[in-house]
Amino acid sequence: MVERSDTTGWKAEPPKSHPGACARTLIPPHFSSRRRLYIQRVLSHSLRVRHTLTFGLLGILLSTCAAPQSLPLQTDEEEWVELFNGENLDGWRVKIRGYAPGDNFGDTFRVEEGVLRVDYEDYDGFGDRFGHLFYQEPLSYYDLTVEYRFVGDQVAGGPDWAFRNSGVMFHSQSPDSMLQNQDFPISIEAQFLGGRGSGERPTNNLCTPGTHVEMDGELITRHCVDSESDTFHGDQWVRAELKVLGGEKVEHRVNGRKVLEYEKPQIGGGAVNDFDPAQKQDGRLLEGGYIALQSESHPIEFRKVELLNLMGCMDPEASNFKSYYVKADESKCRYER
Repeated sequence: MVERSDTTGWKAEPPKSHPGACARTLIPPHFSSRRRLYIQRVLSHSLRVRHTLTFGLLGILLSTCAAPQSLPLQTDEEEWVELFNGENLDGWRVKIRGYAPGDNFGDTFRVEEGVLRVDYEDYDGFGDRFGHLFYQEPLSYYDLTVEYRFVGDQVAGGPDWAFRNSGVMFHSQSPDSMLQNQDFPISIEAQFLGGRGSGERPTNNLCTPGTHVEMDGELITRHCVDSESDTFHGDQWVRAELKVLGGEKVEHRVNGRKVLEYEKPQIGGGAVNDFDPAQKQDGRLLEGGYIALQSESHPIEFRKVELLNLMGCMDPEASNFKSYYVKADESKCRYER
């Protein structure tokens, strides 16, 4: 700073580093000692306050700038979706053997008191009217949880093997691709069984209408494979879980315990009738498809059908990145601007 003189004859010198020294250089030399001391104290206090505020503000700014480095850019909470809303069948489509897609004959699939119920009170006999309730969109990589229980008596005319028998189909063809008299969709089935009052009858088994799987590298061609679950007698609620990883691997769990696993679900084999041959391309790996709840002649209730999608944006820079995704779909990525 250039030195200059004013009308009083004092010079303004470059300020020193200490606030008190800086204050002394700003006092004209002809002031009395008492006046000089008063002004020096006032200036020193003002400068100390200004320094405190300046460094305090700087500290706040620095801590604010550093904060994002220790905080995640997005939360990683699992985003489960309730496929059944507890109120109606919105998002679902019925296909019953002998009827067109969308025709819910006999109000077979209905919602009562917050549960999705499969009921046959308007049937005069089962008549091989196997039914399926399809969720509206195909899926590939996901965790699925279904809570169910068998209730009441089997409808007249239901086959013996269908006593307390139902399930959830997945990697399935669509309801609109099924022919009118087709009994089961080409799919993989997680079969739900209830106990007969005595003996063993595991649940969340594997059945394969028009399909095969592999276990330990071996192609499994028999229609059903039992799980290692407990048997559940009576009308108790059971929690069945699936981890479906496209065409790679599938795990079954019951009440949190793994009971079955296999790989490479694919089209092949029998146990499905009156289908469109164009839909049955034997040997084709099943990497995705529809989910469907079954109607096989015994009343059943579902109180929860929820899904965690494991396929999505895997770019950590995206706002909707999830670390639990196992399959990338970069078309889903969203970025903040």
